[in-house]
Amino acid sequence: MLGPLRRYATVLLRLPTLVGIVFGGVVFLVWWHTVRMPGRSFHGPLSFSTQELALSMVLERDVRFLSTNIGERNTRKEVALGTTGAWIERQLHEISLTSRRSPYSFRDHTVYNIDAIIPASSANSDIVIVGAHYDSALGTPGANDNGTGVACLLELARHFVSYRGPRELRLVWFTNEEPPYFQTADMGSVHYARALASEQRHVVAMLSLETIGYYTDLSDSQQYPGAVSAFFPSVGNFLAFVGNNDSADLVRRSVAAFRSTTHFPSEGLSVGAEMQGIGWSDHWAFWQIGVPAVMVTDTAIFRYKHYHRVTDTPDRLDYRRLARVTLGIQHVVRTLLDAED
Repeated sequence: MLGPLRRYATVLLRLPTLVGIVFGGVVFLVWWHTVRMPGRSFHGPLSFSTQELALSMVLERDVRFLSTNIGERNTRKEVALGTTGAWIERQLHEISLTSRRSPYSFRDHTVYNIDAIIPASSANSDIVIVGAHYDSALGTPGANDNGTGVACLLELARHFVSYRGPRELRLVWFTNEEPPYFQTADMGSVHYARALASEQRHVVAMLSLETIGYYTDLSDSQQYPGAVSAFFPSVGNFLAFVGNNDSADLVRRSVAAFRSTTHFPSEGLSVGAEMQGIGWSDHWAFWQIGVPAVMVTDTAIFRYKHYHRVTDTPDRLDYRRLARVTLGIQHVVRTLLDAED
C-alpha cells in the first residue's frame, strides 16, 4: 500500500514542473507554426533617401485626392465610387497600361472591379495577384482605409508596367469590400475570385494591400486579438503579413523577401481563419477558391483609432514610412514573380 502512495505523492510534487513543461511545449509549438518567420525584423532609426521622399509626395497626392477631393466612396455615394474607378483608370492610361472593367449588378446598383494585367514572358503562366479595395466605409473619407492601398497599388503599376517574367502579374482594384457587403456575394473580390476560378489558371499568390499608412513609435500603441500579443511588439511601427494556415508558406516567403531588402519593422502571422481580424480584407475571397492569400497591413483597428471613422483623414498618416513600405512590397512582388517553383 505504501508503494502506490509514495508514487502518487511523487507525481503530485512534480505536477507544477510537468505543467510548466507542457505549457512551454504548447507555447513553442504555437510559435513554431504561426509566428516563426525567416530573417529578422529591422530595429533602429529610419532615414529616408531622395527616392523615398519623392515617392512619399506621390503617395500623399494620391491619398489626398481620394480622401479629400472625392471623399466617401461606396454605394451610398455611388457617383463618388464611379468617379474613383474612372480616376484609377486614367492613372493606368497615363502609363499606357490597359485596364479592364468587370461590372456586376445587384439590387439597384451596378459597380465594377478594375484590373490591369502585366503578361508573363510565356503564355498560360502562373499568376500572382496584388489587390486593394477602392471603396470606403460608410461615412468615412477612407484615407488609410483604403486610400493607402490604392495609392501603393498604383505605384506598383508604374513600377512593373514594362516587366516581363515567368509569371503573370494582375493588379486589381476591388469594389464593395466594406460593410454591408463584406464577406457576402456582393463583395467585389468574391465576384473576381469566382470569375478567376472559371479560367482554370494556376494562381500561386494573392496579396491584399489593406490600410498600410499609419505607424507610431508610442509605447503600448499596438493591440492584438486573443493571446498572440505574447509574441509580438507593443509598439505599432511595423508592417504585418497575415494569412490563414493554408497560406503559411506565402506569409513566410513574403516576410523573408521584405526583411531581406527593406529596413523597416515587419511581423508575420499564419493562424486559423477564425481568429479576429485575420480575414478582414479581400484576401478572404481567394481563400474560398483555394488560393494562398495574405493581407499586408498596418493592422488597422488594432493600432489606428480612426479606423472606420470620419477622422480617417490624410493628415493622420506617415507618407515617408508608407514610401519605404511601398518599395518593400515591390521587392516582395518581384520575388513572387521571379520564382519558378
